Formats: sequence, C-alpha cells, structure tokens
Amino acid sequence: MRSIHKLAASLQLPASSFQLSAVMRASLSSLAAGGWRLAASSLTAGGWRLVASVAALALLAVPAAGQKFKLSTLSVPIYVTVTDPEKRLVPDLVQADFEILDNGKPQTITTFDNKPTPISTIVMLDTSGSMTTALDLVKQGAEQFLLRLLPEDQGQVGAFNDKIEFHPETEFTSDRDRLVSLLKELDFGYPTRLYDAVEESIVRLENMPERKVVLVFTDGDDTSSKVGVGKVNDRAREKDVMVYAIGLVNDYFNGQQRVRSQPDRGLKRLAEDTGGGYFELKRTADLNETFTRVAQELHSQYVLGFSPDTLDGKVHKLEVRVKKGGMNARARKSYVAASAAPSGL
Repeated sequence: MRSIHKLAASLQLPASSFQLSAVMRASLSSLAAGGWRLAASSLTAGGWRLVASVAALALLAVPAAGQKFKLSTLSVPIYVTVTDPEKRLVPDLVQADFEILDNGKPQTITTFDNKPTPISTIVMLDTSGSMTTALDLVKQGAEQFLLRLLPEDQGQVGAFNDKIEFHPETEFTSDRDRLVSLLKELDFGYPTRLYDAVEESIVRLENMPERKVVLVFTDGDDTSSKVGVGKVNDRAREKDVMVYAIGLVNDYFNGQQRVRSQPDRGLKRLAEDTGGGYFELKRTADLNETFTRVAQELHSQYVLGFSPDTLDGKVHKLEVRVKKGGMNARARKSYVAASAAPSGL
C-alpha cells in the first residue's frame, strides 16, 4: 500500500485540467492526503475508469471496494470503528488484535475483514423552524456525505418536522447526483418528530440486504414523536441498524427573542448503543467536515463475526476490545441471540 500512496502523492494532478466533477475532486483531494481507502469512497464506477486513464491510477480500482460476503446464519455481525488517541482512524489491524465478549465471555472470531462493504443508508435532516437560517449549510454538509457513497451503496434522503418525508419515496438509489438534488425538495415545518423519523427510517431499512445505517441530524429536542428513544433503540438492535447522529447547538430567533437550542440528549445514547458515532457541534462551520467524517468511518470499519454459544432469544451485552494499547474500539453494545442473526452482510 505504501507504493500506491507514493504514486498518488507524486502525480500532483490539477483537477481542473480534466473538468472533474465534485465527486472526482473529492477523490483526488483524499488521494493527496494519502488516504487510499477514503478516496475509494468518493469514486463512481465511471470515476474509476477516468482515474485509471489519468496517470495509471488503475492500481486503486480494487475489487474489494464493493466486496460482498455472507456470514453464517448463526453468526453475529459487528461493525467496528477503531481510532487512536488523536481520534484518527486506524485501518491496518489484523484479526488477532481484536477480542469479542458476549455477556462477558470471550468468543472465537469466525469472520474478519477490513475492506469496505456496501451500505444502505437514510440521511434524515431536521427541517423544523429553528433550522431556518442553518438549513442550507446542513444540506451542504449532507451533500459531502452523499458524494462519498460507494457505487454499490444505496440511499434515501429525508426530513422531519411536523411531518416525515423520504426521497425517493418508494425506492433506494445508488445515484449520488440524484440524492444530492433531492436535498432541495426537503420542506420546512415546526414541531420536531425526531424519534418518529428514526423509527420510520429503520422500518424502511430493515429488509435491505446490505448493512443498514441511519444518519440523523438535529439541533433540538424531540417535541412531538409518538415513540420514545427506548423503543427506537430496541428496534435498531432487533433489526441490526446502526445510527449515526450529528447534533448542533443552534442560536436562532423564535419570533420573540433569540434562543439557544440543544440536541436531544437521547441521541448520544442511541448512537453509542448501536455502534454509530455521535458528534455535537457548536459551529455550522464544522458541518462539512463532520458529514465527511461519517462517510470515512463507514468505509473504514472492520467487520467481525462470531457464532454465539447460546441462542436464548434474549438481549446479550457485547464488548469489542483492541489488544493494542491506546486504541479505542466503537461497536454496538448488544444484540438479540435469536435463532438466526440479523442480516447485514
């Protein structure tokens, strides 16, 4: 991999010379930073061919970028994000570096991979009244996430306020340009049905064959949902859905005075319990970087699997450890030991 890094860094190609799209510019930018795996998340199949024709970067078109594989029906999939003390992603660990505990008991790891696997995702944005002045910046951040989806990833975009909407309405699409354009169709409203929106997203994702991810953004408390965070957490565990959450501390004018909103406190626990990340921002200037980070994490996660000793239909506690010092592993904290593990690979 070092030779690939050196090749990419030595080319110093001006993106404008080739009239590159936003997707391709993001890819070349990632390559210049030496992140071959992260650059892979920004390229379409056509983009691979263009990069290959420009300065022989065909070496980067690794088939594993869209790799699909299956676990045994009795295996439990765990997607793990590993960071170092500076919170940088760690991409080069091996199976022997990990340990899985099921209800405190060490398990034999039967599946291991560190290559990107396809995801099905819904990007769900808060468009309630408090977001009036910040929504365009949030959409720009969401665009950075969508541009970095892999060719075999599929997605929808959605919004919540007093109502909940999804686009496309009846299907998932791998067309990133279409997903970006659909962000323009998201409407404003006033109450905040945060957990109803996450619950409906899980329902839409539960039958998708790829691993399932909800990326939700909000700047305030849930004010009018019919379901609570506990029920949503249970549903996400049952259906093996990972939730990423981005919260914004937002100052806005409510019609009478300037007020400050705080992201719903239950979001952090929901994200942590399902293995996703939680990011709380105090500046809209950090939105693009944070949405980009989520895409990078999803395409840099390790896939571990184990066959549970007991299939009792109960909730089991999970813990993933990295044996190397200073490393932090983030993964879902529980699963249901049913007769067949949730699909996701």
